[in-house]
Amino acid sequence: MRVLLSVYDKTGLEGFARDLVAMGHELVASGGTARALSEAGIAHRDVESVTEAPEMLGGRVKTLHPRLHGGILADRSKPEHLADLEGQGIELIGMVVCNLYPFSSDPSIELIDVGGPSMVRAAAKNWAHVASVVDPADYPAVIEELGAGNLTDGLRRRLAAKAFAHTATYDATIANWFADSGESATRLPETLHLSLEKASTLRYGENPHQQGARYREMGQRSWWDDVVQHGGVALSYLNLYDADAAWRLVHQLADLGPAAAVVVKHANPCGAAVAADLQSAYDRAFECDPMSAFGGIVALSEHVTEAVAAGMVANAKADVVIAPGYDDPALALFAAKRKNMRVLTAPVPSDDPLHLRQISGGWLVQEPYRFAAVRDQWRVVTKAQPTDEQWTDMELAWRVCALVKSNAIVLAANGMAVGIGGGQQNRVTPGEIASARAAGRAKGGAAASDAFFPFRDGLDACAAAGVASVIQPGGSMRDEEVIAAADEHGLVMVFTGERQFQH
Repeated sequence: MRVLLSVYDKTGLEGFARDLVAMGHELVASGGTARALSEAGIAHRDVESVTEAPEMLGGRVKTLHPRLHGGILADRSKPEHLADLEGQGIELIGMVVCNLYPFSSDPSIELIDVGGPSMVRAAAKNWAHVASVVDPADYPAVIEELGAGNLTDGLRRRLAAKAFAHTATYDATIANWFADSGESATRLPETLHLSLEKASTLRYGENPHQQGARYREMGQRSWWDDVVQHGGVALSYLNLYDADAAWRLVHQLADLGPAAAVVVKHANPCGAAVAADLQSAYDRAFECDPMSAFGGIVALSEHVTEAVAAGMVANAKADVVIAPGYDDPALALFAAKRKNMRVLTAPVPSDDPLHLRQISGGWLVQEPYRFAAVRDQWRVVTKAQPTDEQWTDMELAWRVCALVKSNAIVLAANGMAVGIGGGQQNRVTPGEIASARAAGRAKGGAAASDAFFPFRDGLDACAAAGVASVIQPGGSMRDEEVIAAADEHGLVMVFTGERQFQH
């Protein structure tokens, strides 16, 4: 069998090529692949010796030739195809081994491969007769089946699927690059091209009867790929969804104190705190809503010691703990006391350029949420002016509120959330829920609302909890009425000018 090789990623190439030669297969190679085989002393023919044409245009044209593509595309079941090859003196090619330039690593016109995708697609189209190998990880399976006789239909079909996925990803990357770099570049381009690969199979989806998996962009690593699970059963869809929310929030709070802790349940925070040490931060986050914390996800901003782990296993069970690292005794304690708890070490989460959400028949796409207004841009609108402590409580409440499903009210005092209400259809009820959960602990603290108060009743519900300050976007037709109500209660009120709905 004649094998055509033209690879950018030369991982495993030498061993694979030696095995093919040892089996009696003829190798034909181009460009850098031919040089690599020559340096390794592996017998092969250069592409030019087959095409009888030299490389042209600085290497842009070398494999685009009928003597190669005829040998790849010929349908062996059609006598007229074989007659055409015989008439032209073209030999059959039984395998194409090709992977493409890493365009995404250094996008440029020169890294747009033309001949490579053509060979890969030609071989994959003719999968019943030709193997298209784009991934060095498939070399062992190919050698194993060749050693047993011939490549099976099953393997060749799987290789073809991977080949088309490889070229689709490549084309999508190039199309997105052109859209992003042109004169009409926009953050929301006219076309959006996604190519995803399965990164891990999950225990199940949102419910046990649903299958679930985590996907990532083809050829790209996510910070989730560097997460290490130290114990517990396999992760489910909601474990990842909630852990992602918790991990992002704890990083949004980390600069407010030496240590931060967050407890998330069903993608909503049910506890959050900053403190001088991690133990205190966790204890205070847990105290916000111990009932909801049962079976929740705990995110910690600092390395977990045995003492912190001991405090965690002494209270309600967490389904997942995610932190930057753990002492060995801490891991041993978790393994002994909480055998099913998933214990994750994670790097700093990365940002995505766009957020996508599926709806029937399509997708909604938006820029990811970021705090648009910084504290220096916030505006005090009441007669009362905030103290430094009130500023701190308002900032904590505002950041936590950004992750609570709207409508959302968060009460915070002394560096910790004390009451969280969200997911309601009006703005009064979440304030009442947050007040009930605070159970008097919000006195002198702050209330944050993710959107403006359309009427004073929402503000009155927060005031009833005993807070001394309120932070909200502002922008209601009744802002003046709400400001007057805040003055009536003797509250500080700050407008951020920024709504932060999360649905």
